[in-house]
Amino acid sequence: VQLVESGGGLVQPGGSLRVSCAASGTFFRLNVMGWYRQAPGKQGELVATLTDSGTPKYADFVRGRFTISRDNDNTVTLQMNSLRPEDTAVYYCHAVNGRTYWGQGTQVTVSS
Repeated sequence: VQLVESGGGLVQPGGSLRVSCAASGTFFRLNVMGWYRQAPGKQGELVATLTDSGTPKYADFVRGRFTISRDNDNTVTLQMNSLRPEDTAVYYCHAVNGRTYWGQGTQVTVSS
C-alpha cells in the first residue's frame, strides 16, 4: 500500500487547511485511516482516525476544530479550521488493515 498525502502548507493563525491522503496498490480493505502529527522536538501524536464503518476518533486538542472524512474506501481527508501555531507539525497519513502503513508526511505551518 502506498499512501500519498496532499495539501498542507503555510497558513495564518485562525485559518484553515485541508490535507488529503490517497491509498494505492493492491490490498485488503483499509479498516482504519487517519492522521498523526509530529512537531519538531516532540513525540508523534494521534490527531484523528476514522474507521470504515464511520466511527471517528479525535485527539482532545483538535476536537471541534478538525474534521476527518473518508471520501471513499481509499481516501481520507482532514479539514483543519481555527488553526493555532501549536498545530505546526508534519502530518502523516496512517492506514491499517491488519498491517500498518504510513505516508511520507506533509508539512503544516501555522504562523503569522
